[in-house]
Amino acid sequence: MASTTNTMGTHVPYRFRYTPKPLTDFFTNDTDIDRSKCKREVPMRILALGLGRTGTASLRTALKRLGYTDCYHMMSASVENPPDCLMWMDALTAKYDGVGTFGREQWDQLLGHCQVVCDWPAIAFCKELIEAYPDAKVIMTTRDVDSWHASTMKTVNWRATEPELKAVAKWGDWGASLYQPMLHKFWSNFFKGDFEKNGKEVFKQHYEDVQKLVPPEKLLMYRVGSGWEPLCEFLGEPVPHNEAFPRTNDTDGFVDRCRTRNRMQMCNVVVRYLVVGGSVAATLLSATSLMTRYAPNAFLAGLEKSVLAA
Repeated sequence: MASTTNTMGTHVPYRFRYTPKPLTDFFTNDTDIDRSKCKREVPMRILALGLGRTGTASLRTALKRLGYTDCYHMMSASVENPPDCLMWMDALTAKYDGVGTFGREQWDQLLGHCQVVCDWPAIAFCKELIEAYPDAKVIMTTRDVDSWHASTMKTVNWRATEPELKAVAKWGDWGASLYQPMLHKFWSNFFKGDFEKNGKEVFKQHYEDVQKLVPPEKLLMYRVGSGWEPLCEFLGEPVPHNEAFPRTNDTDGFVDRCRTRNRMQMCNVVVRYLVVGGSVAATLLSATSLMTRYAPNAFLAGLEKSVLAA
Protein backbone atom coordinates (compact mmCIF):
# COMPACT_ATOMS: atom_id res chain seq x y z
CA MET A 1 0.00 0.00 0.00
CA ALA A 2 1.45 3.34 -1.07
CA SER A 3 2.69 6.05 1.25
CA THR A 4 0.02 8.27 2.81
CA THR A 5 2.22 11.36 3.09
CA ASN A 6 1.52 14.14 0.58
CA THR A 7 4.07 16.48 -1.02
CA MET A 8 3.77 18.84 1.95
CA GLY A 9 4.80 16.06 4.33
CA THR A 10 1.31 15.87 5.87
CA HIS A 11 -0.24 12.50 6.70
CA VAL A 12 -3.20 11.60 4.49
CA PRO A 13 -5.55 9.03 6.07
CA TYR A 14 -5.70 5.73 4.23
CA ARG A 15 -9.49 5.96 3.94
CA PHE A 16 -9.08 8.91 1.58
CA ARG A 17 -7.13 6.69 -0.80
CA TYR A 18 -10.15 4.53 -1.60
CA THR A 19 -10.40 3.36 -5.23
CA PRO A 20 -13.41 1.52 -6.69
CA LYS A 21 -13.31 -2.19 -7.42
CA PRO A 22 -12.07 -2.81 -10.99
CA LEU A 23 -14.68 -3.93 -13.51
CA THR A 24 -12.33 -6.77 -14.44
CA ASP A 25 -12.57 -8.47 -11.02
CA PHE A 26 -14.73 -11.31 -12.34
CA PHE A 27 -13.41 -14.09 -10.13
CA THR A 28 -14.16 -12.71 -6.65
CA ASN A 29 -17.47 -11.59 -5.19
CA ASP A 30 -16.20 -8.86 -2.87
CA THR A 31 -18.47 -5.93 -2.15
CA ASP A 32 -17.19 -2.39 -2.63
CA ILE A 33 -18.44 -0.14 0.15
CA ASP A 34 -16.51 2.97 1.14
CA ARG A 35 -17.09 2.97 4.90
CA SER A 36 -15.83 6.53 5.28
CA LYS A 37 -19.17 7.56 3.75
CA CYS A 38 -21.18 5.51 6.29
CA LYS A 39 -22.60 6.21 9.74
CA ARG A 40 -24.10 4.24 12.59
CA GLU A 41 -27.35 2.51 11.60
CA VAL A 42 -27.87 0.11 14.53
CA PRO A 43 -26.67 0.19 18.16
CA MET A 44 -23.47 -1.65 19.08
CA ARG A 45 -24.65 -4.31 21.52
CA ILE A 46 -21.80 -6.80 21.89
CA LEU A 47 -18.01 -6.53 21.85
CA ALA A 48 -16.61 -10.05 21.39
CA LEU A 49 -12.98 -9.45 22.31
CA GLY A 50 -11.53 -12.95 22.46
CA LEU A 51 -8.59 -13.62 20.16
CA GLY A 52 -9.16 -15.18 16.77
CA ARG A 53 -9.00 -18.99 16.60
CA THR A 54 -10.97 -19.25 19.85
CA GLY A 55 -14.29 -19.87 18.10
CA THR A 56 -15.00 -16.35 16.90
CA ALA A 57 -16.39 -17.45 13.52
CA SER A 58 -18.72 -19.93 15.23
CA LEU A 59 -19.77 -17.21 17.67
CA ARG A 60 -20.47 -14.89 14.74
CA THR A 61 -22.77 -17.46 13.17
CA ALA A 62 -24.49 -18.12 16.50
CA LEU A 63 -25.11 -14.44 17.21
CA LYS A 64 -26.57 -13.93 13.75
CA ARG A 65 -28.86 -16.88 14.46
CA LEU A 66 -30.00 -15.08 17.63
CA GLY A 67 -30.86 -11.99 15.58
CA TYR A 68 -27.81 -9.78 16.02
CA THR A 69 -27.08 -8.09 12.70
CA ASP A 70 -24.49 -7.69 11.47
CA CYS A 71 -21.49 -9.23 13.26
CA TYR A 72 -18.11 -7.86 12.19
CA HIS A 73 -15.25 -10.37 11.82
CA MET A 74 -11.88 -10.38 10.09
CA MET A 75 -13.64 -12.06 7.17
CA SER A 76 -15.68 -8.87 6.80
CA ALA A 77 -12.50 -7.16 5.61
CA SER A 78 -10.55 -10.04 4.10
CA VAL A 79 -13.13 -11.67 1.83
CA GLU A 80 -16.32 -9.60 2.06
CA ASN A 81 -15.56 -5.87 1.78
CA PRO A 82 -11.80 -5.24 1.32
CA PRO A 83 -12.04 -1.40 1.37
CA ASP A 84 -12.64 -1.76 5.13
CA CYS A 85 -8.91 -2.43 5.35
CA LEU A 86 -8.23 1.24 4.64
CA MET A 87 -10.02 2.32 7.80
CA TRP A 88 -8.36 -0.46 9.77
CA MET A 89 -5.01 0.86 8.54
CA ASP A 90 -5.98 4.29 9.87
CA ALA A 91 -6.87 2.76 13.24
CA LEU A 92 -3.63 0.74 13.38
CA THR A 93 -1.52 3.73 12.34
CA ALA A 94 -3.09 5.90 15.03
CA LYS A 95 -2.58 3.24 17.71
CA TYR A 96 0.88 1.94 16.91
CA ASP A 97 2.53 4.87 15.11
CA GLY A 98 0.79 7.77 16.86
CA VAL A 99 -0.13 9.21 13.45
CA GLY A 100 -3.65 10.54 12.88
CA THR A 101 -6.69 9.99 15.08
CA PHE A 102 -9.37 7.31 15.17
CA GLY A 103 -12.30 7.90 17.51
CA ARG A 104 -16.02 7.27 17.91
CA GLU A 105 -16.88 8.95 14.61
CA GLN A 106 -14.55 6.65 12.68
CA TRP A 107 -15.66 3.53 14.57
CA ASP A 108 -19.26 4.36 13.67
CA GLN A 109 -18.30 4.72 10.03
CA LEU A 110 -16.46 1.40 9.96
CA LEU A 111 -18.79 -0.61 12.21
CA GLY A 112 -22.03 1.34 11.97
CA HIS A 113 -23.90 -1.47 10.22
CA CYS A 114 -23.02 -3.93 13.00
CA GLN A 115 -24.45 -4.79 16.40
CA VAL A 116 -21.46 -7.01 17.17
CA VAL A 117 -17.73 -6.85 16.48
CA CYS A 118 -15.33 -9.76 17.01
CA ASP A 119 -12.03 -11.31 15.94
CA TRP A 120 -8.91 -9.57 14.72
CA PRO A 121 -7.97 -6.83 14.04
CA ALA A 122 -10.70 -5.47 16.35
CA ILE A 123 -9.19 -7.19 19.38
CA ALA A 124 -6.20 -4.84 19.16
CA PHE A 125 -8.59 -2.04 20.17
CA CYS A 126 -10.31 -3.41 23.27
CA LYS A 127 -9.85 -0.27 25.37
CA GLU A 128 -10.87 1.99 22.50
CA LEU A 129 -13.99 -0.01 21.67
CA ILE A 130 -15.06 -0.31 25.32
CA GLU A 131 -14.73 3.47 25.67
CA ALA A 132 -16.58 4.09 22.39
CA TYR A 133 -19.44 1.70 23.26
CA PRO A 134 -19.78 1.66 27.06
CA ASP A 135 -23.26 0.10 26.99
CA ALA A 136 -22.19 -2.96 25.03
CA LYS A 137 -21.78 -6.33 26.72
CA VAL A 138 -18.43 -8.07 26.37
CA ILE A 139 -17.87 -11.71 25.43
CA MET A 140 -14.43 -13.30 25.62
CA THR A 141 -14.20 -16.54 23.67
CA THR A 142 -11.27 -18.54 24.98
CA ARG A 143 -9.52 -21.90 24.82
CA ASP A 144 -6.40 -23.64 26.07
CA VAL A 145 -3.44 -21.44 25.16
CA ASP A 146 -1.30 -24.28 23.81
CA SER A 147 -3.96 -25.61 21.44
CA TRP A 148 -4.77 -22.03 20.41
CA HIS A 149 -1.12 -21.34 19.59
CA ALA A 150 -0.78 -24.54 17.56
CA SER A 151 -3.99 -23.79 15.61
CA THR A 152 -2.97 -20.20 14.92
CA MET A 153 0.50 -21.19 13.76
CA LYS A 154 -1.08 -23.40 11.08
CA THR A 155 -3.66 -20.83 9.99
CA VAL A 156 -3.52 -17.08 10.55
CA ASN A 157 0.22 -16.87 11.25
CA TRP A 158 0.78 -18.81 8.04
CA ARG A 159 -1.58 -16.43 6.19
CA ALA A 160 0.09 -13.32 7.61
CA THR A 161 3.53 -14.46 6.45
CA GLU A 162 2.90 -16.50 3.29
CA PRO A 163 4.67 -15.22 0.15
CA GLU A 164 1.77 -16.11 -2.17
CA LEU A 165 -0.61 -13.52 -0.70
CA LYS A 166 2.16 -10.92 -0.77
CA ALA A 167 2.83 -11.70 -4.44
CA VAL A 168 -0.84 -11.40 -5.39
CA ALA A 169 -1.00 -8.04 -3.60
CA LYS A 170 2.21 -6.87 -5.29
CA TRP A 171 0.87 -7.79 -8.72
CA GLY A 172 -2.05 -5.50 -8.07
CA ASP A 173 -5.16 -7.48 -7.20
CA TRP A 174 -7.57 -4.94 -5.73
CA GLY A 175 -8.70 -6.97 -2.71
CA ALA A 176 -5.29 -8.46 -1.88
CA SER A 177 -3.52 -5.11 -2.14
CA LEU A 178 -5.93 -3.73 0.47
CA TYR A 179 -5.93 -6.72 2.80
CA GLN A 180 -2.31 -7.91 2.88
CA PRO A 181 -0.70 -4.66 4.16
CA MET A 182 -3.35 -4.33 6.87
CA LEU A 183 -2.94 -7.95 7.99
CA HIS A 184 0.84 -7.58 8.09
CA LYS A 185 0.71 -4.35 10.11
CA PHE A 186 -1.76 -5.77 12.63
CA TRP A 187 0.04 -9.11 13.02
CA SER A 188 3.55 -7.71 13.38
CA ASN A 189 2.49 -5.06 15.90
CA PHE A 190 0.04 -7.06 18.01
CA PHE A 191 2.41 -9.99 18.41
CA LYS A 192 5.54 -7.83 18.76
CA GLY A 193 7.15 -9.00 15.55
CA ASP A 194 7.22 -12.74 16.30
CA PHE A 195 4.03 -14.73 16.80
CA GLU A 196 5.78 -18.05 17.36
CA LYS A 197 7.85 -16.58 20.19
CA ASN A 198 5.42 -14.06 21.69
CA GLY A 199 1.98 -15.47 20.90
CA LYS A 200 1.30 -17.25 24.20
CA GLU A 201 2.47 -14.32 26.29
CA VAL A 202 0.32 -11.89 24.30
CA PHE A 203 -2.67 -14.25 24.64
CA LYS A 204 -2.42 -14.38 28.43
CA GLN A 205 -1.85 -10.63 28.78
CA HIS A 206 -4.78 -9.84 26.50
CA TYR A 207 -7.27 -11.78 28.61
CA GLU A 208 -5.92 -10.30 31.84
CA ASP A 209 -6.20 -6.77 30.45
CA VAL A 210 -9.79 -7.11 29.26
CA GLN A 211 -10.95 -8.62 32.54
CA LYS A 212 -9.53 -5.57 34.32
CA LEU A 213 -11.40 -3.22 31.98
CA VAL A 214 -14.88 -4.79 32.17
CA PRO A 215 -17.14 -5.16 35.24
CA PRO A 216 -17.90 -8.86 35.92
CA GLU A 217 -21.64 -8.42 35.36
CA LYS A 218 -21.00 -7.22 31.78
CA LEU A 219 -18.45 -9.91 30.90
CA LEU A 220 -18.89 -13.50 29.73
CA MET A 221 -15.83 -15.76 29.58
CA TYR A 222 -17.02 -18.29 27.04
CA ARG A 223 -15.88 -21.52 25.40
CA VAL A 224 -17.90 -22.29 22.29
CA GLY A 225 -17.95 -25.97 23.23
CA SER A 226 -20.27 -25.10 26.13
CA GLY A 227 -23.07 -24.50 23.63
CA TRP A 228 -26.05 -22.18 23.60
CA GLU A 229 -27.06 -22.08 27.26
CA PRO A 230 -24.42 -19.82 28.87
CA LEU A 231 -24.40 -17.52 25.86
CA CYS A 232 -28.18 -17.12 25.75
CA GLU A 233 -28.41 -16.71 29.52
CA PHE A 234 -25.86 -13.89 29.44
CA LEU A 235 -27.64 -12.14 26.59
CA GLY A 236 -31.17 -12.77 27.83
CA GLU A 237 -32.08 -14.65 24.65
CA PRO A 238 -34.11 -17.87 24.28
CA VAL A 239 -32.10 -21.00 23.58
CA PRO A 240 -32.68 -22.29 20.01
CA HIS A 241 -34.71 -25.48 20.25
CA ASN A 242 -33.12 -28.73 19.03
CA GLU A 243 -30.37 -26.86 17.18
CA ALA A 244 -26.68 -27.66 17.47
CA PHE A 245 -24.31 -24.82 18.15
CA PRO A 246 -22.58 -23.85 14.87
CA ARG A 247 -19.01 -24.89 14.11
CA THR A 248 -17.38 -22.87 11.34
CA ASN A 249 -13.96 -21.83 10.00
CA ASP A 250 -12.26 -25.02 11.14
CA THR A 251 -8.49 -25.40 10.92
CA ASP A 252 -8.51 -28.24 8.37
CA GLY A 253 -9.90 -26.21 5.46
CA PHE A 254 -8.28 -22.87 6.24
CA VAL A 255 -5.20 -23.13 4.02
CA ASP A 256 -7.15 -24.54 1.06
CA ARG A 257 -9.67 -21.70 1.26
CA CYS A 258 -6.90 -19.10 1.32
CA ARG A 259 -5.06 -20.65 -1.61
CA THR A 260 -8.27 -20.83 -3.62
CA ARG A 261 -8.81 -17.12 -3.04
CA ASN A 262 -5.21 -16.40 -4.07
CA ARG A 263 -5.82 -18.18 -7.38
CA MET A 264 -9.06 -16.34 -8.05
CA GLN A 265 -7.41 -13.02 -7.28
CA MET A 266 -4.54 -13.84 -9.62
CA CYS A 267 -7.14 -14.56 -12.29
CA ASN A 268 -8.45 -11.04 -11.72
CA VAL A 269 -4.94 -9.70 -12.34
CA VAL A 270 -4.55 -11.69 -15.55
CA VAL A 271 -7.86 -10.46 -16.95
CA ARG A 272 -6.97 -6.86 -16.15
CA TYR A 273 -3.60 -7.24 -17.89
CA LEU A 274 -5.34 -8.72 -20.91
CA VAL A 275 -7.81 -5.85 -21.05
CA VAL A 276 -5.52 -2.88 -20.40
CA GLY A 277 -2.07 -4.21 -21.36
CA GLY A 278 -0.88 -3.69 -24.98
CA SER A 279 -0.53 -6.76 -27.18
CA VAL A 280 -2.86 -9.59 -26.26
CA ALA A 281 -0.32 -12.20 -27.31
CA ALA A 282 2.52 -10.65 -25.31
CA THR A 283 0.33 -10.24 -22.25
CA LEU A 284 -0.88 -13.81 -22.52
CA LEU A 285 2.66 -15.16 -22.53
CA SER A 286 3.69 -13.20 -19.43
CA ALA A 287 0.40 -13.84 -17.66
CA THR A 288 0.55 -17.57 -18.35
CA SER A 289 3.98 -17.80 -16.73
CA LEU A 290 2.60 -16.03 -13.66
CA MET A 291 -0.49 -18.19 -13.54
CA THR A 292 1.16 -21.60 -13.68
CA ARG A 293 1.49 -21.58 -9.92
CA TYR A 294 -1.76 -19.85 -9.04
CA ALA A 295 -4.48 -21.02 -11.42
CA PRO A 296 -5.84 -24.50 -12.18
CA ASN A 297 -4.54 -26.06 -15.42
CA ALA A 298 -8.05 -26.42 -16.85
CA PHE A 299 -8.68 -22.67 -16.44
CA LEU A 300 -5.38 -21.77 -18.09
CA ALA A 301 -6.07 -23.97 -21.08
CA GLY A 302 -9.52 -22.48 -21.54
CA LEU A 303 -8.24 -18.91 -21.17
CA GLU A 304 -5.43 -19.41 -23.69
CA LYS A 305 -7.73 -21.10 -26.19
CA SER A 306 -10.34 -18.33 -26.00
CA VAL A 307 -7.77 -15.54 -26.42
CA LEU A 308 -6.00 -17.14 -29.37
CA ALA A 309 -9.31 -17.76 -31.08
CA ALA A 310 -10.33 -14.10 -30.72
